[in-house]
Amino acid sequence: MKAFTKILVATDFSDCSKEACAYALTLARKFDASLQVLHVINEPVDLRGFYVPHISFEQLEQEIADGAATMLDTFCKENLAEFSNFTTTIVTGVPFEEINRIAQEQNASLIVIGTHGRSGLDHLIFGSTAERVVRSAPCPVLTIRLANAV
Repeated sequence: MKAFTKILVATDFSDCSKEACAYALTLARKFDASLQVLHVINEPVDLRGFYVPHISFEQLEQEIADGAATMLDTFCKENLAEFSNFTTTIVTGVPFEEINRIAQEQNASLIVIGTHGRSGLDHLIFGSTAERVVRSAPCPVLTIRLANAV
């Protein structure tokens, strides 16, 4: 088996992401690898032209980015407390595209991502970011599904 040196773990702050982070952390420790913790802010709907009292589109984007940064900081403190070999990144875009782009740019040797295990109509409507990452990833992908996720 090839050794993993850079592990990219994508998070949406869900329980599935926490479980994926636990797996990524175990692998990082085993292989003495670095972790890149990534959160993708889904491309926001352009609200320009709509009346939203007391807030501009730019303000809304900034509040979303600030909230994501706070949540990512909390996520790392809770899930990587005793591990220091990690960096964090927040980008805006289409999640699967950004995950694969960052993996390519950072020369990741593994992507770890949680999957919500949706099926049927939910899968049709929401799709699967994890599935899309797997289809076009530049490196191996480990998908983690919670045992009780439905």
